[in-house]
Amino acid sequence: MLIASGIEKSFGNKQVLRGVDIAIAPGEITCVIGPSGTGKTTLLRALALLDYPDKGSVEIDGRIHEFPGAATVPIEPPWPHLTVVFQSLFLWPHLTLRENIMLPARGRNPDAAADIEELISFFEMGNFIENYPNQASVGQRQRVALARALILNPRYILMDEITSALDVEQTVRILAKLSTLKERGIGVFLITHALNFARKAADRIVFMDEGKIVEQGPSSILTRPQTPRFTEFLSLVEAAH
Repeated sequence: MLIASGIEKSFGNKQVLRGVDIAIAPGEITCVIGPSGTGKTTLLRALALLDYPDKGSVEIDGRIHEFPGAATVPIEPPWPHLTVVFQSLFLWPHLTLRENIMLPARGRNPDAAADIEELISFFEMGNFIENYPNQASVGQRQRVALARALILNPRYILMDEITSALDVEQTVRILAKLSTLKERGIGVFLITHALNFARKAADRIVFMDEGKIVEQGPSSILTRPQTPRFTEFLSLVEAAH
């Protein structure tokens, strides 16, 4: 399990996370939704130990890091056991898209040469895989970033708005890939603004607002919210569409 308990995080005088408790189970997809600026990406970075929390603990398969104490000693990075796909993608501009996928896998996945061919086929990247990032569309680069994470065969994968630049067909492919990850026992943490995508993908929905988890449960809570704030949020989203 990937478990965060009592996570707090501030930037200057602004408290962004306010005692967040969350658990990401192997073989399950947890979708986090909520208004912009409510701490979703900050929580992702805390779970990945990219930005240490000010307070609380992060447990990854039984290994517990307590904060602020753990911040004073070196922490072994959880990668590739845990990988992240950010909205900004972070591809190396001087490498081809194929090289971008393969570089992190060197020394970590002995089957990478075969796995990349499967990923190229699955995401239909064959006609642009030898291009450089500046020669690819945003949607193409997004598929490459996903493949780069998946080729590491992680136990947990954290994703921030992975469908933001994808068309409907590619979004359907991502849904299919997420189902494959579940079958392989991978735990998925997914931030999204696309409620229909969350409804189809998620085993559990987590609604965050103002740095706190307000409500969580199965995808049915999208049609039967239990709190006034979540009800208001869903009404505003529906009105916007």
